[in-house]
Amino acid sequence: METYGDVIRPTPQQARAALADIDQVRASAAATSATPWPHWFATALTLYIAAVPPVCGGMLAAPQWLLPRLAWGAVMVAMTAVYLVLFGVAAARWRRKTGVALRLDVLPRRATLPLAIGLPVLLMGPAFAFRAGREPLWLFAASAVGVAVSIAFHLAFLRLHRKAS
Repeated sequence: METYGDVIRPTPQQARAALADIDQVRASAAATSATPWPHWFATALTLYIAAVPPVCGGMLAAPQWLLPRLAWGAVMVAMTAVYLVLFGVAAARWRRKTGVALRLDVLPRRATLPLAIGLPVLLMGPAFAFRAGREPLWLFAASAVGVAVSIAFHLAFLRLHRKAS
């Protein structure tokens, strides 16, 4: 290091090395915060996604289907509350474990944008199709596709994390 009076300045090589270290720390923090959910939460999320189409179908059914509409609404409220509590627990544990908050903004847009647009359509569309045609196959097919999408995204984010680490 060179000194100029009472100011110590790094050499150009030291400055470049420090900048490279900063870039490595930023990349590591981004990879850590992009880490997929714990497996137990990914399982809970997958089950939630599987349950939404039949529950929404029951809520929207013109004549009641299997349960009264109010009961379907109560089921939806209860399972959403459980999901939100589990989400909070997963986020708090992750923050305690890594010191980094769970962030979705570091995930690639090419993956999250189709999911953000397609998942609501996948979960709600069949409920409207069920209401129109009274065919429950739409609901169960949407559940199966939702489970496949959830598992695929979890595996893709696992691979993304391994590649970034």
